[in-house]
Amino acid sequence: MVAAALLGAAATAVSTYLIGRLGADLLARLREGAVRAVLGMPSTRIEQVGRGDVLSRVGDDVAVISKGIRTAVPTVFSAGVLVVIATAGMFGLDWRLGLAGAGALPAYALALRWYLPRSAPLYRRQRVAQADRAQALISGLNGIETVRAYRLEGAFREKVTAESWRVRDLGIEVFRFFGRFVGRENRAEFIGLTLILVVGYALLEAGAASLGEVSAAPLLFHRLFTPLGAIMFTFDEAQKSGASLTRLVGVLGEDAEDRLVGDASVARAGVAPRPVTVEGLTFRYPGSEEPVLREVDLTIPAGGSLALVGATGAGKTTLAALIAGVGTPQAGSVRVGQTDLAGLDEAGARALVSILTQETHVFSGPLADDLRLAAPEATDAELMDALRTVGADGWVRALPEGLDTTVGEGGERLDVTKVAQIALARLVLSRSPVVVLDESTAEAGSEGAAELERAVLAACAGRTTLFVAHRLTQAMAADRIAVLDAGRVVEQGTHQELVALGGRYARLWRAWREGS
Repeated sequence: MVAAALLGAAATAVSTYLIGRLGADLLARLREGAVRAVLGMPSTRIEQVGRGDVLSRVGDDVAVISKGIRTAVPTVFSAGVLVVIATAGMFGLDWRLGLAGAGALPAYALALRWYLPRSAPLYRRQRVAQADRAQALISGLNGIETVRAYRLEGAFREKVTAESWRVRDLGIEVFRFFGRFVGRENRAEFIGLTLILVVGYALLEAGAASLGEVSAAPLLFHRLFTPLGAIMFTFDEAQKSGASLTRLVGVLGEDAEDRLVGDASVARAGVAPRPVTVEGLTFRYPGSEEPVLREVDLTIPAGGSLALVGATGAGKTTLAALIAGVGTPQAGSVRVGQTDLAGLDEAGARALVSILTQETHVFSGPLADDLRLAAPEATDAELMDALRTVGADGWVRALPEGLDTTVGEGGERLDVTKVAQIALARLVLSRSPVVVLDESTAEAGSEGAAELERAVLAACAGRTTLFVAHRLTQAMAADRIAVLDAGRVVEQGTHQELVALGGRYARLWRAWREGS
């Protein structure tokens, strides 16, 4: 017994050391690969699967795999040594007693045969439910201001509560299922112990074994309960890890664009403006029969500007995304200069076209680091020049530590106007020849909007620019205006020409003036 304990401890120490040296490195590489795969996913794919699901796979699933590796391997090492020693001891006492104990093995095998095919789908359902709960939390927290503005706290709470109860119900189902597995394991232990007692009694009655041998065999078999149970339980950890690994492999198996990971890998095109030509563009979303865009033709001269105007659902945002290289049309083409965006991945498109939407974000950390996301080699002087261009240099100088001030979560609180100015400063630093702005000032108040509209014009000076106009004052500032309706361009011209035409734009302009 003492020797078994010492050998078990030694095996545990060796396996723990191996896990520390090999397992930690493997897990680090696994997490790094998962993060790289996510960063390399096309934007449309991330939007399709949901951020909560992606974060759950990269974070929680890797943690489950990590726990499985850390616990399973040392357990199998140490428990395996104890099983071998105890089994050898029983056969050493009497080979017939050893065979009696081995009679429990079919019962253990039947328990595993029942458990394994049923556990994998159950654990996958549990992981999916946890991902759905994360998605519900993230979507609500990201839009917390909207939730509060429309008094949707109750609906948000009900949604999160429903997902949490779903996770809880699945957790109870998993626990009950595992309890049934433990019951089958205990049945195998009972069968083995009963066989040893029966065979031992028969040997003792026949005088083929001594009382000491017959008494020691059940004790040795009982000594197997803990290590055998531990080995059986590692199958549970393995199934959990397998469910998580399946989800993680789904991420690693996604088609990724390596050049999306890190701006340094993408050659910048420079600020020399290039024309944008859209010909016969038709696009429909997966699962939809009706196209969102129908045979759209547009031209923006090099250095010129075009504003997209139309009712909600007209296709403005979809057209802007396609011009920015996000998504692939079913027909037609988008060219920047002589380059067809269909021949580029998202990374190549981003070198030519920068897109700025109303969903701007400030990353937690020094303000300088946030700005350098667009230009990693930019000096502090270049950062201040970009901020000066968008009218943000004054308040940045007033920050406690200037460019080194921590912003974002846990840092300096910035209002929506300042957040938009930071996004515009990144746009200035990006030096792409074409700029797409999708309602980038929509979140600002009336006073902030006027300031931001001036900043937008300054940031886009000298570049080919497409505006998705939230305010018709933006459309007025553009060289030309295109009116979209049901996915088609129904009017094009300058502000004065379209007002004089008396068509859709004129009606929008009249309604906007009367409502302002």
